[in-house]
Amino acid sequence: MSGTARRDVEALKVALAASEARATAAEAQIASLTLMIEKLRRALYGQRSERKERLLDQLELALDELEASATEDELAAEKAAAATTEVKGFVRRKPSRKPFPDHLPRERMVVPGPTACTCCGSERLSKIGEDVTETLEVIPRRWKVIQTVREKFTCRDCERISQPPAPFHATPRGWAGPNLLATILFEKYGAHQPLNRQSERYAREGVALSTSTLADQVGACAVALKPLHDLIAAHVLAADRLHGDDTPVPVLTKGKTDTARAWVYVRDEAPFAGPDPPAALFRYSRDRSGDHPVDHLRTFTGILQADAYAGYRRLYEPGRSAGPITEALCWAHGRRKFYELAATGPPGRLAWSIIGPPLSGEG
Repeated sequence: MSGTARRDVEALKVALAASEARATAAEAQIASLTLMIEKLRRALYGQRSERKERLLDQLELALDELEASATEDELAAEKAAAATTEVKGFVRRKPSRKPFPDHLPRERMVVPGPTACTCCGSERLSKIGEDVTETLEVIPRRWKVIQTVREKFTCRDCERISQPPAPFHATPRGWAGPNLLATILFEKYGAHQPLNRQSERYAREGVALSTSTLADQVGACAVALKPLHDLIAAHVLAADRLHGDDTPVPVLTKGKTDTARAWVYVRDEAPFAGPDPPAALFRYSRDRSGDHPVDHLRTFTGILQADAYAGYRRLYEPGRSAGPITEALCWAHGRRKFYELAATGPPGRLAWSIIGPPLSGEG
């Protein structure tokens, strides 16, 4: 491929990433305006029904996800634009962040300055100032702002300025410390606490962080953690045998609760004295279509132990492009049928003595 063609391909990739970022940013703005309209309507006409309250909660949740997706796409567009100097990346317009509250304690962590000039090696340095980077961090039930002080020195011989590098943040243009990011993610995904509820609780503790600001951090964390997720996924799918199953997940939708699916694929070689560590890969879908496991395991070949769900059937076809998967049915599911036979009449009492009572968790 010629240099011109390569530059054109890179420009198209950047343009595509920027278009996707603009689209998700527009969706987030629409969701924000829709939520604002509904809040104004309720303020004007009063609280009309419990259903309206649920609708506002759903709009808040939808806005959370769209804001997070918009930040992910924006960072992806910036990453694509960094590969070329001819096309500018897309930067989403966001409201300016308020300064950290003055009542929060500041903890100064001074990075020692250089003892010699980084340019000429001279030790005749004179301090001319310092730069302070503030990182918002949280300790359980105690907030604080960490001030990382980077002293600047100028060389009296060559007049060059020396200064330590800026502190590392887990997310681009980050202002939140790793403990605060972990808290936001755990409460959202581990404790099922929506971002709007987190924002309200933080405000009661004296720290005003809007839902949009928290959603930005969730999207940025998703980008930062994606390489780790990809490594785990590659490790799981490289196994010779997998255990697969799906479980229903309640999802809030407009005016009701819907049921989605969490697909779990587990690699565990401990029962076979395998040397590799166990790991689990989680996938999410809004329905239980058989297309999902086919897509999740499109590169996997080996043994799949799962139930008799018909959606797995295409994985066992001999003409599968990645190679056939060997079916290993679940003995616990098969044992249920014998248990049902054993529990349905006098002959079952004898069968019960042979196969034993049902195992816990087989329900």
